[in-house]
Amino acid sequence: MQNRKKVLILASLLFAACGSDPIQDAATSVTDPQEPAAAKICNSSTSAVKGTIIAKFNEEAIPVLEEAAARQAATRSQVTRSGIQRVDEIFEELHVSSFKRVFPYAGDREAQTRAAGLHRWYVLTFDEDQDLDAAAERLASVAEVSKVQFSVELRKAYDGKAYPFTGGAHGETRALVTSDFNDPNLFWQWHYINNADAAIATAARVGADVNAAPAWKLTGGNSQVIVAIVDEGIKYTHPDLAANMWTNPNPSPEYNNEDIHGYNFVDEGPITWDKRETSISGEELGDSGHGTHVAGTVAAVNNNGIGVAGVAGGTGHNDGVRLMSCQIFSGSKGGTDLISSRAIKYAADHGASILQCSYGYSGNDISSDRMYEERSPLEHEALLYFMNQKNCPALDGGLVFYAAGNDGLPVSQYPGAYRDFISVTSIAPDYLPTYYTCYGPGCNVAAPGGETTGQSGGEKAGVLSTLCSEISGADYGYMQGTSMACPHASGVAALGLSYALANGKHYTREEFVSMYLTSVSDLECYLEGTKETGAVLNLEDYRGKMGTGLIDAYQLLMQIEGTPCLKVPTGSLQLITLSQYFGGSANNLTYTGIEMSKEDQEKLGLPSEPEMYNGQLMIKCMKPGVAHITVKAVAGGNRPGSATIIGGIEVTKEFAIIARDSGSKNGGWL
Repeated sequence: MQNRKKVLILASLLFAACGSDPIQDAATSVTDPQEPAAAKICNSSTSAVKGTIIAKFNEEAIPVLEEAAARQAATRSQVTRSGIQRVDEIFEELHVSSFKRVFPYAGDREAQTRAAGLHRWYVLTFDEDQDLDAAAERLASVAEVSKVQFSVELRKAYDGKAYPFTGGAHGETRALVTSDFNDPNLFWQWHYINNADAAIATAARVGADVNAAPAWKLTGGNSQVIVAIVDEGIKYTHPDLAANMWTNPNPSPEYNNEDIHGYNFVDEGPITWDKRETSISGEELGDSGHGTHVAGTVAAVNNNGIGVAGVAGGTGHNDGVRLMSCQIFSGSKGGTDLISSRAIKYAADHGASILQCSYGYSGNDISSDRMYEERSPLEHEALLYFMNQKNCPALDGGLVFYAAGNDGLPVSQYPGAYRDFISVTSIAPDYLPTYYTCYGPGCNVAAPGGETTGQSGGEKAGVLSTLCSEISGADYGYMQGTSMACPHASGVAALGLSYALANGKHYTREEFVSMYLTSVSDLECYLEGTKETGAVLNLEDYRGKMGTGLIDAYQLLMQIEGTPCLKVPTGSLQLITLSQYFGGSANNLTYTGIEMSKEDQEKLGLPSEPEMYNGQLMIKCMKPGVAHITVKAVAGGNRPGSATIIGGIEVTKEFAIIARDSGSKNGGWL
């Protein structure tokens, strides 16, 4: 039967290729001799969903398609015809059961949708026994069709394992970690505050974290900032997530009014998170808690007396950023670029300013941005649409974050490798690359992703966040992966936007990304020798390939505030030139004073007060941490002018001192 159908399709294709009559009206069409059918097919059917084809129509065909859809919708529930004669002949041969716009009518955002050309994308479903390639060639032969794309499968960027949190305050962790928040298990979240607790890993290093504690003193988040979690569904009833879930003020008729905290784009209904099944071979398949874990890292509710903390989870006063669940995996189903594209468009149309994506393509062989644009035009166009939406008053566009991938390859996986998206690599508590992380071209920044294999602390060296008790038996647990690194990176960006809102700042997307990617701690100083955990790594292979460095939340907030950061390694006397801040004559200025509180001096373990020496700040920090220092100088003389003395103007400059442990001779900073 399948072969017979294939023969019929190929025969029809040959017949269509012979046609040369011009288009008589909107209901007929012929092959475009200037563009062969094969040139319109964007990607391969390998790893594609059977019985589904995506097509982009020419603008001239859209009125016919929309009129036909309206006519059928008035008489039947399912649209199966296009209104274009030659297309409908193909639909009959394929036994098309559904034909509709990829992106439904967008209400107030419909004008933007049409301006971006997204209304021209349609998806048709048909008998899964049909040959996909032959069907695509047949459809591509029609003049009104400009592109044909298969819907390819995606995969989550983690190893598939979750380790339930068993509780218990062992080791030195509780004493080592200090924070203003009362979340009882924050002391196990080394990825926020790492003080080298041996209970996490004997190889752990101080500062291998996102430097969250000092950042939280300035902001914990802002509810105007919405982060879309494009992943498994978020358990929105989770006690440590519920208060920070985005709630749709106007559920959408096109989503059956079921998009309360987001939407399940796989099953086209309410969000789910606990679907499991057993395969014929006995393998357990389905939801893993991945989306809930990622969401908790971004914004588990802080300072609420339960569970864990999130990077931008607020301060306990309903001020955390909001989490929108854009579900693209459900049980053992979903995870295609068709589904992800719909989710991305939804996020853009419903107020998200940050897109958190811990997924990539299965068997990804895309090796350039142009290849990505050509092979995945639907998703690419949806992502560009997202970046062009202005959903946060502090930002002129949207930010897109992707996990770099877990195949250990010397290149970022797509879509993350694309030049406009931020691709996130992974480090362990030892300040070193994880054994699984991708690295190299396309990778932009590093963040903690954890390592549950090979570290002395076992799963404790993974990332601790929220889980689904229905699956794992616990509300909290550990995972590892660039999937876990990515939400740290997007969470820090959410903190940055929150602080920008608090300070009345506004940035273009390019300005904010530039600040973001330069708010980092150095990794290079540690990349010597080898490391052996889940694999043996030659650390020098990673030099210059993990991105700009390890993302630092406090540094980002200082850049937003406009306070320069002086980065100081601990353990040795440092002379810091201030020409960048006091001008080229900094060495010849008269410095009238240095102010640093006793509390800050003690915090950084200063054995003596800082001084100025030949125009350089002389300081020695024995402890890692952050503090503020004010330097005063006279511009135009040896002393300030007064009523009786000709003199200069006293200038004052405040700096943030960021002291970190470092093994490099230059202080370990990029």
